[in-house]
Amino acid sequence: MIFLTLGTYPLPFDRLVKAIDKVIAKGLIKEKIFAQIGLCDYRPRNMEYTEMLEKGVFDSYFREASGIISHAGIGTITMALHLGKPLLVLPRRKCFGEHVNDHQLATAKKYEELGHVIAAYDENQLMEKINFLDKFVPRKRENQSRLVAERVARFLNVLAVNKGINGS
Repeated sequence: MIFLTLGTYPLPFDRLVKAIDKVIAKGLIKEKIFAQIGLCDYRPRNMEYTEMLEKGVFDSYFREASGIISHAGIGTITMALHLGKPLLVLPRRKCFGEHVNDHQLATAKKYEELGHVIAAYDENQLMEKINFLDKFVPRKRENQSRLVAERVARFLNVLAVNKGINGS
């Protein structure tokens, strides 16, 4: 089973649900898909769905899924990485009224570059890249706490210097 989740953001993401529904109708996905569609106006015809799931039920679908299709939300990406699940993301876009800005584009590009997700940037790419979901093995996330600590220290030092405080 593939789990399609749109997260809990309070704007609809009909574009992704319609695209997956179309892919199923064309017979390009044989595996069952269950969807958590949030506040979408569009109602899928080719997959089972619900608007929202209680956290425990959501987690169960996530764990049981062979793969995940989602927006490029950091919570979904983090959970997929933690569970080692293949994840295909389509970023929500401001120009379609799906989000307030385009930060999900940057998120998708970075996590794709790191080998953690498969990213599609429009519906046509989604149809192409869905074929890779069952073969994709996400690269494990490496702990970079030392790098983060060094960056925070440099940032704090810059703040101290700019305020005339000696950071030494």
